[in-house]
Amino acid sequence: MSLQEFIPAPKFDDYRETFADFFKLERKDGVIVARAHTLGGSIQLSVQNHRALGQMLKTIGADPENEILVLSGSGPDFMMESDPAGFELEDADMPYWAYEYAYKDGRINVSSLVNDLEIPTIGILNGPGFHTEIALMCDITLCAEEATLFDLHYDIGSVPADGIHSCFQELLGVKRAAYALLTGEAITAEKALEWGMVNEVLPRDALLERALTIADHIMSQPRITRRLTTQIVRRPWKKRIVDDLDGGFGIQMFGHVSKQRSIHGREAIGSTVDYVRQGRRNNFDK
Repeated sequence: MSLQEFIPAPKFDDYRETFADFFKLERKDGVIVARAHTLGGSIQLSVQNHRALGQMLKTIGADPENEILVLSGSGPDFMMESDPAGFELEDADMPYWAYEYAYKDGRINVSSLVNDLEIPTIGILNGPGFHTEIALMCDITLCAEEATLFDLHYDIGSVPADGIHSCFQELLGVKRAAYALLTGEAITAEKALEWGMVNEVLPRDALLERALTIADHIMSQPRITRRLTTQIVRRPWKKRIVDDLDGGFGIQMFGHVSKQRSIHGREAIGSTVDYVRQGRRNNFDK
């Protein structure tokens, strides 16, 4: 008998409650569904839920009873606005939170998705939104018919380099990614499918059922086969993140701190993304 015991793995019933304010977690036969939400509806970006994402991904990855992750938003939008008071901490101490919230937590969020999960992942874009890299960088991505993908960073005065740049450059290539990052191009679900950003486009109410159907197929093979295959299909993301993420985040944060003002407030984001709700391609073409 060993002189030491294994440290207990996280228990689903425990962390389901821990993360309840940020994610609705359900699990059946090893398939865990995580639906991000704010007060039960669409995600409203905040310092708090930004940090919770990486914490949740690491916890799910540390529980050996999880075999597939289905990651989705909630409500009609994926993420279209920020919490009204969600960046008060950033406003109060910009240099501190530029590191804590943005550089540290942000890098953990993206790297955890590709490095801390030994299991296949299925992302669901349930509607229009920014920071779609969290769903697009899953192994398989399903998209609602009414979803629109776009990056808002440049239009709110921020360098687009916190993971969305890695995602767009990997999926779109240099030229298309440059256009999308500099113009805030609103990419329709159909165009995202054509360009290889997503795998399937479906009615919103069919997304979860389809994800579970795909999960059932993936579960048909032995555990080791599933997990080792995940490492093969995820290899390009791992290389991209190692090459691009830390440096990009550092450049973004240099620009962020140099301005000494918050750019994530609800008013700034709301006025910036109106063109997406209006069905326009960008802010500068009427």
